[in-house]
Amino acid sequence: MILKGNRHSDHRGTITYNNDFDTSQIRRIYTIENISVDFIRGWQGHKIEQRWFAAMKGSFEISAIQVDNFDQPSKDLKSTVYTIDDQFLSYLHIPAGYITAIRALQEESKLLVLSDYGMGEIKDEYRFDLNYFNH
Repeated sequence: MILKGNRHSDHRGTITYNNDFDTSQIRRIYTIENISVDFIRGWQGHKIEQRWFAAMKGSFEISAIQVDNFDQPSKDLKSTVYTIDDQFLSYLHIPAGYITAIRALQEESKLLVLSDYGMGEIKDEYRFDLNYFNH
């Protein structure tokens, strides 16, 4: 689900904002910068942790799959593809139980990632080969 941000410009410059995003659950913040637009970071995700993504610079395509079994997921699970960019401070919310594949659509794009668990607080990281799913 995308939490749509907004933008205001005047003679002083531009402000992007998201007054509807409740940050009270956030425990950790980090950024991702893929090496190139050809690189896809994924599939990885969490059974318990949820995340929010916002493009700080450039744009990203983020594919998400709801996993049916984290020990051995069905290969036929379908992905939903989202595109976010730095024009508005919109957040893509990925709930617990999903994995993602992240691709920058422009060189030097930078993605902000927010999580509701601190680093090392739980063991909840799952990774699958990019070619694992038949979608």
